[in-house]
Amino acid sequence: MPKAKADSKPADNRLKRKGAGTGTKQSKKAAKDPNKPKRPPSAFFVFMSDFREQYKKDHPNNKSVAAVGKACGEEWKSLSDADKAPYVARALKKKAEYEKNVQAYNRKQAGIEEEDGSDKSKSEVHDEDEEEEDDDEDDDE
Repeated sequence: MPKAKADSKPADNRLKRKGAGTGTKQSKKAAKDPNKPKRPPSAFFVFMSDFREQYKKDHPNNKSVAAVGKACGEEWKSLSDADKAPYVARALKKKAEYEKNVQAYNRKQAGIEEEDGSDKSKSEVHDEDEEEEDDDEDDDE
């Protein structure tokens, strides 16, 4: 008999997914600021940019991105720490430059936000004062 109870439920309820048919979309991500500095490349990506140029010269007929990436990864793994050192140094230099740019960007953003906030608060206070004066005039009549 317990089986009959399970079968008594409409098939639609069992087949429905959670949230199906609600018509709501996923919330959108916050828009990215185009002025925000890009993150710096890692040592591997610095190496990859150099390797890609050399690989294209050596293999002009190869159009496969996957083949270039695979060959680059294998080459990177085979390098010793001493061979990787120049790429690590260049990556650190780019990281330091990025950090400077981010600090400047953050200061600029904070400056803009402070100015906007202070203007808003001034206008709100001014609006409240006007409302109070209007109320006082109404009381006199």
